[in-house]
Amino acid sequence: MRKFKNIFYGGLYRSRNGVILGVCRGIAEYFDFSVFWGRVIALALLFISGFWPTMALYFIAGLLMKPEPVLPISGEEEQEFYDGYIHSRKGAVDQLKRRYETLERRIQHMEHSVTRREFDWEDRLNS
Repeated sequence: MRKFKNIFYGGLYRSRNGVILGVCRGIAEYFDFSVFWGRVIALALLFISGFWPTMALYFIAGLLMKPEPVLPISGEEEQEFYDGYIHSRKGAVDQLKRRYETLERRIQHMEHSVTRREFDWEDRLNS
């Protein structure tokens, strides 16, 4: 029995290495079979049902499937960020801004604690 990827951490994506939009390769990688057989099935559907229905389904799948992430997704937080970026780039940028503003406030607090006058006197007395 084939081992399928977890939908949550590695979903169905269009491959970045595909020939036309990466749909066949993305489906083949998701279901863990050869891309050759995926393309053979796509061509068989093309000859059986005709050009327009198959091409319409192929391009609709290409539009609906998210592109494969450049770097592999390793956790729930990264998956949420990637999904947010795909659906709303502005929302993802706002999320990053909030995260770095929080980090900046924490660093400023630490700098303030280290550079205040009491810290300097305690350091001199202890040494």
